[in-house]
Amino acid sequence: MSFSVHAASAPVFVRALTNTSAIIDKALAAGLSETAILEARLAPDMHPFPRQIQMASDAAKGAIARLAGVEVPAMPDTETTLAELKARIAATVAFIESVDVAAFDGAEDREVVLKFPGMELKFTGADFLTGFALPNFFFHVTTAYALLRSVGAPIGKMDFLGGVPTKA
Repeated sequence: MSFSVHAASAPVFVRALTNTSAIIDKALAAGLSETAILEARLAPDMHPFPRQIQMASDAAKGAIARLAGVEVPAMPDTETTLAELKARIAATVAFIESVDVAAFDGAEDREVVLKFPGMELKFTGADFLTGFALPNFFFHVTTAYALLRSVGAPIGKMDFLGGVPTKA
């Protein structure tokens, strides 16, 4: 059996989002200030923690929808608490898990077009996933992890990875 676009995307997004939710819980359990977490940024010109979560969510749900040929679900960027951010993560995971695996048939060759002000990017599904969607997603998930570390969250690499899946 060949390795599918679905296998390279949906479980990867779900795992990283689930782990991100868990490290938010770990930061809160350590008694860190919710305000400090929400305002955290590594440099003055970067987006704060909530925007990193929103952008990771957007990257994951957008990638899955485009690869499966379904509509990208709208999620307004209105979260102002960690509970709301965790709910957004859960809603993103629920969307990803709701998409039928069969919808990914032929996704590697499906045209994906991203439109930005003054620019349009065209990809095959495979190139979109490996060259844009996954790197963009992990940029935001990793930045959220780094922001939690910067405010003192007692988390490490295995929290980010969430354990290493192995087969016997």
